Amino acid sequence: MSRTPPSYGDQWTLSDLFPQGEQDVGRSLRKLEELAAQFESFRETLSPDLSTASFRNVLDLSEQIATISTTIGAHAYLWYSENTKDAKARSHKATVEQRLAALQNRLLFFDLWWQGLDETNAHRLREAAGDLRYHLDTIRRFSPHTLSEREEQVINLKNTTGRTALTTLYEIVTNGFSFTLTVKGKRRTLNREQLSAFVRSPHARHREAAYRELYRVFETQRDLLGETYKMLVNDWKTEQLDLRKFAAPLSVRNLQNDVPDGAVTALLSVCTKNALVFQHYFKLKARLCGLPRMTRYHIYAPVRTAEKRFRYQDAVRLVLEAYRSFSPHLADLAEQVFKERHVHARTQPGKMGGAYCYSIVPGMTPYVLLNFTGEAREVATMAHELGHAVHGMMAAKHSVFTFHSTLPLAETASVFGERILSDSLLQQERNQQVKQGLLMAQLDDAYATIMRQAYFVQFERSAHDLIAQGATVQEVAAEYLRLLREQLGTAVPVPKEFQWEWLTIPHIYASPFYCYAYSFGNLLVLALYRMYKEEGQAFIPRYLNLLATGGSQSPDQILRSVGVDMSSEAFWQSGFDTLKEMVTDLEKTIS
Repeated sequence: MSRTPPSYGDQWTLSDLFPQGEQDVGRSLRKLEELAAQFESFRETLSPDLSTASFRNVLDLSEQIATISTTIGAHAYLWYSENTKDAKARSHKATVEQRLAALQNRLLFFDLWWQGLDETNAHRLREAAGDLRYHLDTIRRFSPHTLSEREEQVINLKNTTGRTALTTLYEIVTNGFSFTLTVKGKRRTLNREQLSAFVRSPHARHREAAYRELYRVFETQRDLLGETYKMLVNDWKTEQLDLRKFAAPLSVRNLQNDVPDGAVTALLSVCTKNALVFQHYFKLKARLCGLPRMTRYHIYAPVRTAEKRFRYQDAVRLVLEAYRSFSPHLADLAEQVFKERHVHARTQPGKMGGAYCYSIVPGMTPYVLLNFTGEAREVATMAHELGHAVHGMMAAKHSVFTFHSTLPLAETASVFGERILSDSLLQQERNQQVKQGLLMAQLDDAYATIMRQAYFVQFERSAHDLIAQGATVQEVAAEYLRLLREQLGTAVPVPKEFQWEWLTIPHIYASPFYCYAYSFGNLLVLALYRMYKEEGQAFIPRYLNLLATGGSQSPDQILRSVGVDMSSEAFWQSGFDTLKEMVTDLEKTIS
């Protein structure tokens, strides 16, 4: 008798964080106050000759504080994510952020002391810190850019009503947008997630109409959103360049990621040089989609033979089976996220758009937010976010400070999970035309996560320079359009309304220069997956060990353990060579 497959809910429960909700949060905040007071008592004992035992006690208490504060902050963010229009959730999130910022100020003295400690004693104490060694290295890495304790405290307080408040305002405004679209003669009111499904519609007129409506609505708020972005950019310049003396806006993110400026320059340079790869692909895609000519409206057009929708339960099953074909252990971890009801997949008014995974503390099953609409790409998104989840779960043996991977490696497991899923679907599929569609879906995703993300960062570099020179919102928009047309070339004409696309990208508001991590992670995975196909089962233990390392070593050290040199243009080019092969394979299928 066949076993009935399990059924998984599409809404999470936050009871694993705080069973009694706000009442438990209040108790935890009071506990934090006690621990913070205890931590402050160490201030007078900190000296160059501090014993290793005392140093370890300070670190242990710091971990306790970080664990509780991270859990409180996560709970507030997850609750807010369910409905960003919920006034109570917004108020709670703001209160928590203010309380945690004040707490951070009280603990700041330790980081400043550690940054100023002489090399001999820093080395002595670091060697006794066990798993926290790289975390301590990370703190000292910022020494040349650290201000006085009082200045750092002022910046932390300022950010709660400055950067954080502006990004929250951006989220509230944009998540509250509604859009109208005429479908089958009926005028429909849609949220952004629902509208975004139409840019992948099989009907060209729906794709064009969806884009026009998206940018029409955002353009109506171009002054508010554009000036908000300019304020965030100027804030970044004032703090990071003027006060902290970074050489360039991008250098801030590179130091945070522990990646040399040269490695990022090499990555972005190789992406720019390979723009023709996707330009050629889009010409092929136009033929396969029956389009007289590809334009920017249609780059996500589905292949006619590949139109398919998925039930949520079927999507979960497909993703878990794909993970299991690679590693039963990873599949078990991914399934645990569903079993513990840590996934919110249902779309609903006010819910935060997009998708994310929140790995909170070691040993706690991560939370995953999806907006599942039944599209094939949503199945890939599920595989992607579960990759983030299993990455955090694999690294659970590490500290709260070292289980999160650094940003450039943060996309490794997520994109690898997508590759596993794509490979699994290709192997199962017998219809040659459907296989063609799956291959195109992979190339569509590669474009979106490699070339598109790299050009977001190229835009940010230009925008930060332009805004520092006093550019207007319209001038920033013109630069975005110029770079987009450079990226797509003559192969894909770009209509003028795409000049407002940058207003729709949350990352450039909340996390400047974040997006190159996607290019980094995707090209890295193309190389790693090639290793897996060449080496077979022998590769898997090395890959699992990479995940289990978390953020306890530098990105360079972690990657060198699997034979990758991030500063080599040849390495980045190898990823594009794989993409070229995929385009060639697709071209061969066209009779």
